[in-house]
Amino acid sequence: MKKGTITIIIVAIVAIIAFWAISGYNSLVSMDENVSNQWANVETQYQRRADLIPNLVNTVKGYAAHEKETLEGVIAARSQATQIKVDPTDLTPEKLAEYQQAQGAVTSALGKLLAVSERYPDLKANQNFLELQAQLEGTENRINVARTNFNNTAKEFNTAIRRFPKNILAGLFGFEKRAYFEAAEGAEQAPKVEF
Repeated sequence: MKKGTITIIIVAIVAIIAFWAISGYNSLVSMDENVSNQWANVETQYQRRADLIPNLVNTVKGYAAHEKETLEGVIAARSQATQIKVDPTDLTPEKLAEYQQAQGAVTSALGKLLAVSERYPDLKANQNFLELQAQLEGTENRINVARTNFNNTAKEFNTAIRRFPKNILAGLFGFEKRAYFEAAEGAEQAPKVEF
């Protein structure tokens, strides 16, 4: 073989490897950004719920003034949950669990608040309360969809960074596995209903 032919072959191989590395890196960046975007969607839905809570509490407050403890519990849970911020690029299982626990406390407090409403027929018939309750229910559904979308996107990203040969690029450029939303502790047990 001539020296010029060998040089052309070497240049072609280097160009193919460079093209593969650039293409692979760019696809990992896109997937990483997609995970961050899905996380932002989760936070948006939780924020929507947090924004509805003061209106719901104020509506109930007018009818159930002596349910002060329940109302304060909802406000405190909301306050704690809105203070926890998670950076989507540093989403460790521990941070996600802390975030999920705070949001679970809000869900629990809202459940108690809605249970209180059963004792007040006038409140249950109040149009404002009914609208807020419907919006809250819709928001809970949106939260579930956003969490599912986040988990699916994180799974796609995690799979990509673990598969050969992209795992080489992921290791070189510091792409790390993303955490998933998981069922809350005790979710496997059905709630006890008493009449």
